[in-house]
Amino acid sequence: MDQLTYAEVKAAGERIAGRVRPVAVAPGDDTGRVWLALEFLQHTGSFKARGAQNFLLAHAEAGTLPEAGVTIASGGNAGLACAWAAHELGLRATVFLPQTAPPVKVARLRSYGADVRLAGTQYAEALAACEEFAAAGGALASHAYDHPLIAAGAGTVLEEIRTQLPDLDTVVVSVGGGGLFAGVAAAAREHGVRVVAVEPVHSRALNAALAAGRPVDVTVDSVAADALGARRATALAVHAAQDPGVRSLLVSDEAIIRARQGLWDERRIAVEHAAATALAAVEAAGAADAVHGERIAVLLCGANTDPSDLVAAP
Repeated sequence: MDQLTYAEVKAAGERIAGRVRPVAVAPGDDTGRVWLALEFLQHTGSFKARGAQNFLLAHAEAGTLPEAGVTIASGGNAGLACAWAAHELGLRATVFLPQTAPPVKVARLRSYGADVRLAGTQYAEALAACEEFAAAGGALASHAYDHPLIAAGAGTVLEEIRTQLPDLDTVVVSVGGGGLFAGVAAAAREHGVRVVAVEPVHSRALNAALAAGRPVDVTVDSVAADALGARRATALAVHAAQDPGVRSLLVSDEAIIRARQGLWDERRIAVEHAAATALAAVEAAGAADAVHGERIAVLLCGANTDPSDLVAAP
């Protein structure tokens, strides 16, 4: 099935209640029109903790957690979230990374008790090694974004935002492969909340899929590619984006960099370029008609970033 349901998001919310940090919401301007959802304060520094918890807990409920534990290929937020969630459940996690992975990521993964294995020099090689490991040893294979349980867990953040902003009109969310977007869109559709799906101009898997009418491969070349670097959007995301309550927007790398720098200069918030992508759409003059006169929430989805390039404005 290519459509994520609201029932799946609700079930995820009940499943992970008390295991993740409720999202904090703060004013984004002086008018009360724009609000910032500070999901980067989540465990492991990103929204990915929600999907990882939901994925593992659902398998625990079904009695399908193998003794071999869980495995994933990801040196980014998904890998960290999977390792953390597994540690919380006392489950073994084996995370595959390219040999080029930064030592700081390897160290952080190991701090969660993960068995870190380096394979190849590219993600595709690490993924192949992960798949071979799962097939040979029986470990449960997780995915960074392309799974209904992962997407449903991510969607629980919209439910929490609406608790604090019950008159919310629109939520603005960055899109990579589409797991977060698909989950948020499922919850938003239930409540009549519009969704603005934002991607970098040169990393537009969802936007290209909408133009083609199906998931297609795209070239990825963006400052936000470390988190929004999926070459193909999920079928769940493409189906969700075809809803009339969804709008797809593209922003330049320059706008993303400005938005990220502005969060630091004005608020001392250091987020990933991926998180700043959503804010860039709101700040871009060309996107004003998408959110004009509405009460909107901008989802700042993660902050696993090197802040050394953020220099305070004079």
